[in-house]
Amino acid sequence: MFRSLRRALGVVAAVLVLPLAGVHPAQAVDAREVAADAPGAGYWHTSGRQILDAAGQPVRIAGINWFGFETANYVVHGLWSRDYKSMIDQMKSLGYNTIRLPYSDDIFKSGTVPNSIDFSSGKNADLQGLSSLQIMDKLVAYAGQDGLKVILDRHRPDASAQSALWYTSSVPESTWIANLRSLATRYAGQSTVVGIDLHNEPHDPACWGCGDIATDWRLAAERAGNAVLSVNPDLLIFVEGVQTYAGVSGWWGGNLMGAGQYPVELNVPNRVVYSAHDYATSVAQQPWFSDPTFPANMPGVWDKYWGYLFRQNIAPVWVGEFGTTLASTVDQKWLAALVSYLRPTSTYGADSFSWTFWSWNPNSGDTGGILKDDWVTVDTVKDGYLASIKAAGFPSTGTGGGGGGGGGSTATCAATYTVTSDWGTGFNAGVTVTNTGTSALKSWQVKWTWPGTQQITNMWNATYTQTGTSVTAVNADHNGSVGVGSSAGFGFGGAPGGGGAPSLSCTAG
Repeated sequence: MFRSLRRALGVVAAVLVLPLAGVHPAQAVDAREVAADAPGAGYWHTSGRQILDAAGQPVRIAGINWFGFETANYVVHGLWSRDYKSMIDQMKSLGYNTIRLPYSDDIFKSGTVPNSIDFSSGKNADLQGLSSLQIMDKLVAYAGQDGLKVILDRHRPDASAQSALWYTSSVPESTWIANLRSLATRYAGQSTVVGIDLHNEPHDPACWGCGDIATDWRLAAERAGNAVLSVNPDLLIFVEGVQTYAGVSGWWGGNLMGAGQYPVELNVPNRVVYSAHDYATSVAQQPWFSDPTFPANMPGVWDKYWGYLFRQNIAPVWVGEFGTTLASTVDQKWLAALVSYLRPTSTYGADSFSWTFWSWNPNSGDTGGILKDDWVTVDTVKDGYLASIKAAGFPSTGTGGGGGGGGGSTATCAATYTVTSDWGTGFNAGVTVTNTGTSALKSWQVKWTWPGTQQITNMWNATYTQTGTSVTAVNADHNGSVGVGSSAGFGFGGAPGGGGAPSLSCTAG
């Protein structure tokens, strides 16, 4: 709801609470050299409430929204600060396994030129002179090489504003469907793109099951979904809800109460994934936030609007957007409750709700992002809330990376250290472990000795021991496997700040 607010440039509000200690983000496992039975390979389909890969193994979408193609920049945001590959690598290192890419139909127009891209110092060099769609090709290709999947999201009919219906006077339904078909054709045979979100946040007067061809979103989704599948039958079709059903209103796109009685039925079976959006008070107030039982009332709210589809084994549910600045206690409680409702991966595996958090971008005015305003530093508090619902990455759809190292099949690694924030009394840092050998890593260990009196206070994506000034960090269960030329990462907090970077040693297993 109130989409214009989340598109405005804004400063991320201060976060007031830390996530629970001991809960750390899952690491996306790069899959260039993983076993053939690693989940996520190929195209996906559905069975009951689960999404299954080409081999029938269940998968969980645990991803991030990276917006910009739907704005007047006609390309993902942040390229004015960083190289796109470095950001995709960072998403992977934080444990996100899927990218949702919003776009508008403007990117299909011949006169559209992507802008606000920094090409200095070699950044984004291979994007120079490309159209928006050609840049999207580059992002998809690199994401696939990194073992991430992509969901394309028709977010707006044009760059100017969100629309209640899937069409406007200037962008008719025929254009919407033609462009969806064009994208489906463009990425046919490229299983990095697993599906298309047909239209973002339908809302009043959009209806579900009313039978009016001009306003019934469920019927429109069937027309568009069948058009997509007619040219690329392998794709998943993501269908969002509406705002109001049977007189009950909720978030834009977040009301799927009618889908049980009036399901989306497509010509190709097992392709529908329903998508809900849910937000906190930093976006808008809703009556459930002031319920005296809040947040205990929230599972019942989510069950009513969309969760029943999963719980009754009707269809998979993907929470395509949820986010908050975390500035208020109410929002902190809301996010903790929602994460619990979505089901921790460690307990339920892929038999869980799928999700993509809003957003990677820090310039979402009423939610902020996983990145802070410098487009580099991670908001570790916000990212930490998502720790229990992150999931493993997927097999690479690229050609893989070459390795150095010579002399047969050798496992070696290198580690680099980066301070991501330092406030004097404490600091956060990240370590990237890169496979520099000619065979896949099964495990790794990084050691260093502080030049000062620093002590680690918490660590995620690795376990550690510290004796005096000496630290040993060992991979977690989910990120010990690293393909040739690929990387894994971990992060930690420590105190005091102001120390120099130590020299690291990396041992491969």
